[in-house]
Amino acid sequence: MTEITVAALQLAFSADIDANIAHVSRLVREAAGRGAQVVLPPELFEGEYFCRVEDEGLFANAKPTAEHKAVRAMQALAAELKIHIPTSFFEADGPHHYNSLAMVNSDGKIAGVYRKSHIPDGPGYEEKFYFRPGNTGFKVWEGPDAARRAKLGVGICWDQWYPETARAMMLMGAEILFYPTAIGSEPHDTSLDTARLWRRAMVGHAVSNVVPVVAANRVGVEHGQTFYGTSFITDERGDILAELDREEEGVIVATLDLDRVKRHRAAFGFFRDRRPELYGRLVADV
Repeated sequence: MTEITVAALQLAFSADIDANIAHVSRLVREAAGRGAQVVLPPELFEGEYFCRVEDEGLFANAKPTAEHKAVRAMQALAAELKIHIPTSFFEADGPHHYNSLAMVNSDGKIAGVYRKSHIPDGPGYEEKFYFRPGNTGFKVWEGPDAARRAKLGVGICWDQWYPETARAMMLMGAEILFYPTAIGSEPHDTSLDTARLWRRAMVGHAVSNVVPVVAANRVGVEHGQTFYGTSFITDERGDILAELDREEEGVIVATLDLDRVKRHRAAFGFFRDRRPELYGRLVADV
């Protein structure tokens, strides 16, 4: 079988982790009921986007992967529904803290953890206060059996702006790229709306790598910060297959033909014509 059905969730969150998990779980069930084999919730869905301020008391919310309430809930749900759920969470590892994602398989097991590589720092998005840069490197995981174990690549929010992230995962064999996100208004400049830029960056990854992209964002207003949603799924040519607007909560689903994608990727020749010997400047420090 060459087809795989994927879904993205878009919703608003509160400070109540149990209510957030319950809300996400309802939408996961809806997505699975519509045939989704991989369901992507937004970034850090355990609560409000806390990185808008620097508050040392919030480090207490971080938990080890095996103990995190959101991860454990998605494990149980994935095992019940027989789906994959890439699960974003605030991870504690000894004295260290990461913005992480557990790839929860359809048997409810954790295939591995990816720690966000690029950490932003700016008004309303002060993540460097909370998170160390990820030390896992980029990750690609096997997907559902029903889709001949498609390779799934996942970057987290700020990672999505970097073409190197997408290309690295593609060179590792990724066949679909997923990006859980928490992004919205810019407190330092109310005239700046990055929604269009956000989408264009990821659509660019789809086009230049000939790969479908799935992006899940949050909505709602949290302490004056407005999250603009606009979650979407695009095919390998950058055409939007499903999307949500700036305010609605819900589920989007799309079915992808991986063999067709593979043919299109080969035909474009982007990977055939790469010149790695010329790209040294990309890994230079200055």
